[in-house]
Amino acid sequence: MSDDLAFTPALELAELIRNRDVSSLELVDLYLDRIERIDPGLNAYVTVDPDGARAAAREPRTGPFAGVPIAIKDLTETAGLRTTLSTKALAGNVPAFDTATVRRIRDAGFVVLGKTNTSELGTIAMTESELNGACRNPWDASRTAGGSSGGAAAATAAGLCPVAHGSDGGGSIRIPAACCGLVGIKPARGRVSPAPGGSGSLGLGTSGPLARTVRDAAALLDVMSGNETGDFFVAPPAERAFLDEAELEPGPLRVAFTLSPPVDVPVDETCAAAVLETAALLAGLGHDVREATPAWDDPELVRHFVTVWQVGPAAMGIDFDLLEPINRALAEDAVATPSPDLTLSVYHLQAFVRTLVALWDDVDVLVTPTLALPPVPIGWTFEGTGGDPRAAFMRQFLFTPFTAPFNLTGQPAMSLPLHRTADGLPIGVQFVGGPFAEATLVRLAAQLEQARPWIDYRPPSTGTVSA
Repeated sequence: MSDDLAFTPALELAELIRNRDVSSLELVDLYLDRIERIDPGLNAYVTVDPDGARAAAREPRTGPFAGVPIAIKDLTETAGLRTTLSTKALAGNVPAFDTATVRRIRDAGFVVLGKTNTSELGTIAMTESELNGACRNPWDASRTAGGSSGGAAAATAAGLCPVAHGSDGGGSIRIPAACCGLVGIKPARGRVSPAPGGSGSLGLGTSGPLARTVRDAAALLDVMSGNETGDFFVAPPAERAFLDEAELEPGPLRVAFTLSPPVDVPVDETCAAAVLETAALLAGLGHDVREATPAWDDPELVRHFVTVWQVGPAAMGIDFDLLEPINRALAEDAVATPSPDLTLSVYHLQAFVRTLVALWDDVDVLVTPTLALPPVPIGWTFEGTGGDPRAAFMRQFLFTPFTAPFNLTGQPAMSLPLHRTADGLPIGVQFVGGPFAEATLVRLAAQLEQARPWIDYRPPSTGTVSA
C-alpha cells in the first residue's frame, strides 16, 4: 500500500472505507508499519497499541470517521491503554476509564493507534521528558516539535496518523502546530468537556484537533465538542457544524494584526514576516486589515500567570522528588505561595482579560505570530541557565509569548502553516477569534487554505518527497 495514502485527509479516508476502496485494518497496518519505520527517529509515540487497534479495526464501526486511525495525547486518560503524562510516577499507569473527549472520539468511529509524546504534565512548550525522551521535529530532527502536544503534531506531520487529539492550556496545540506545519485549533473555553475531571479556576486547558487540512480539523472539533453534566464552563451551542462552516465564505472581516507580544521579548524577523505577508494576503482577499495591538502590556502579567500555572504540578498528588526539575521547582513555589496571593493573581488575571478582550468590540480576528522564534533546537530550554530550572521555565516566554493570553480569555485561537524559513522549517501564524467565534476562524482558515494551499508540503523524513 502506497505511503501517499498515509497523507490522505481523514475525511477522505473515511469515504474510502465507506466505499470499500480500503479497509480500516489496511489503514491501521499502513500506519503501524510507518510508525515502526519512521518513529524511531522522531519519538512521537510513547505507547503503540497494535493489538487493540487491529481488533478495533476488525469490529463493525459507525460514525463519521468509522475505521479511521487516530492518536491520543498521553496527557489524556484512555481505558486500558497506558497513560503516563510523561512523568516517572505514572510510568505504569493504565486508567480504567476514557475521558469524555476520548469517548466521543471512539463513538465517532475512530480507531486509536496509541498515545503521543508530551512534556511532563504538559507544563512546558517542548516535548522532552525524562521518562519518554525528546520528540523530534519531522522537518529537522535536531529541533523541537513543540509542546506540549509535540508527539501529536510530529505524528500527524510525518504521516504516522491522519489526525490527532491534542490539548492546550497555554498554547500546547498551537505551538506544535506551528513547529510542524499543521492546522491546530484551540477551541473556546467550555466548547469541549474536560469530564470526568475539572479545568481549574480559570479553565485554561481544553482538548482540540491537530490536522493537515482545515476540513479535517473542523470535523474533529465537531467530534470533540459537547458538554457533560456538571461542566463548570459551558460554551453556547454552535450555530452549525464546524465542518459546514469550512464550506462557507467568511465575508469581509475586520482584521487586526500585531507584532508586539504581551511580554517584552524580541520577535524573530521570519516570524514577523509571516504575519506581514499574511496581512497583505488578507487585504487582497477583501478583508479590512489594520495594525492594532491589544491592551496587554501588563508588567505583572507573567508573575501572576506563573502563580496560577505552578499550581498544576503541585496539585497532581505526585511526590515532588519524582518530578523533573522544572515541575519540582514550580510545585515547591506553589506550596510556598500563600492562598491569598494565589487568589489575588486570579483576580488580577480576570481583570486583565476584561481589558484584553475589549479589542474584539472593534475587530473580528487578531493575527499574531504563533511563536516568537522558529522551532528551537532540542535542549534549548536549559541553554545558558546553568541548570537553573526556574530560569529554564522562564525561557519559555522567549519562545511562546503570544499564545497563553488566549487561554486566559478563553477565546478560540488557531495556528495555520502559512510561512516557512529559508531552509524550509514551518512558521505558524496565529488567528484569534472573538468569544466563542470558532466559526469565524474556520471559515477564514478555509479561505486561506484555498488561497495558499499547504497540503502538498511533507517533511523530508517521512519516506516521501517534500513539495
